[in-house]
Amino acid sequence: MAEMSAVRFRAASPQDAAAAVPLIHSSGPAAFDYVFAVPGRGDAQAFLRHAFVDGAGEFGWRNHVVGELEGVVVAVGAGYGGETALAFTLAAARQILVHYGLRHAPGVVARGLRVERVIPPPSRGMHYLAHLGVSPALRGQGIGRALIEALIRRGEQAGRRRMVLDVAVSNPRAQALYGRLGFAVSGERASSLANAQGVVPGHRRMERVAG
Repeated sequence: MAEMSAVRFRAASPQDAAAAVPLIHSSGPAAFDYVFAVPGRGDAQAFLRHAFVDGAGEFGWRNHVVGELEGVVVAVGAGYGGETALAFTLAAARQILVHYGLRHAPGVVARGLRVERVIPPPSRGMHYLAHLGVSPALRGQGIGRALIEALIRRGEQAGRRRMVLDVAVSNPRAQALYGRLGFAVSGERASSLANAQGVVPGHRRMERVAG
C-alpha cells in the first residue's frame, strides 16, 4: 500500500504529458471521447496531449498539478476560477483549430458546447476542481483524497472559499469520496448526448464552502 506522506504534489510541466494525459482522460472518458475523438483524426487523448503540451487553457500543463510517488506521476488534477472563462475559451478554440483543421474543428466545438450544458464551466467566485485522475493500480489508497485536499489548499490560498466539482451519475464511488470530503450535491443535469465515440452520462454538481 502506498504511503500517502510519500506522494508529493507539484505544478505540472510539459514533460509530464505521457503520464498525465491518460489520467486526465480517465477522469471523464465518455465526455472526452464524445467531444474530441474524430475518426481519421485521432482519439481524444491525441488532442489532450496537444493541448497539455501547448500549456494554455483548461487542458494545458499550466492549469494542472501532479502527484509523484517515488518520482513517478500517479495523480493529476486542476483547480481554477470562473474568471478564466474567456481565456480558456480562446485557448481551446485555437488548440482545436490547429489540431483538427478547418474541416473538423466546427464539429468539435459544437460537441463541446453541448457537453457544457451537462457540465457547465465555473462562474466567478467558484474554485472548480477538474480532471481528477489517479493511477488505476493505486486507487482506494488515499491518493485521490490527498489530491483534492492539495487543490483545495491552492484555492484557499487564492482567496476562494466555494469549492465546486462535477461527478458522473455513473460514478458513485467518486461521489462517495467527495461526500466524505465535505462536498454536497447542489444540482443534477441529465444527458442524452451520445455518438459512436462516447455516451455522456448525466452529472451531479457538488459544492463545499471552505472554512
